[in-house]
Amino acid sequence: MEAKKVEFSRYDTVDYLQSEEDMAAYLNAVMEDGDPSLIAAALGDIARSRNISQLARDVGMSREGLYKALSGTGNPTFATMTKIAKSLGLRFSVQPSKLV
Repeated sequence: MEAKKVEFSRYDTVDYLQSEEDMAAYLNAVMEDGDPSLIAAALGDIARSRNISQLARDVGMSREGLYKALSGTGNPTFATMTKIAKSLGLRFSVQPSKLV
């Protein structure tokens, strides 16, 4: 008996970022980890779910520079990340951590 071949489509977070609430929930979840490269990559996912060319113009960067900064291997400044978040309709906030 031959096994049935199952095909899967490639997972892309962008497919699930349909609303500002989705984007905010995703970014908040990633920020729980606190890894700056993951936060930048999450902003990159959110940016890809929108018009990346317009976003680049809004933040005063080239598309290539924006992709590089938000690749997860880039090293954007906090000022750049907040400018990108603001252009996406998001903002960073701080809450007390829960100490165990």
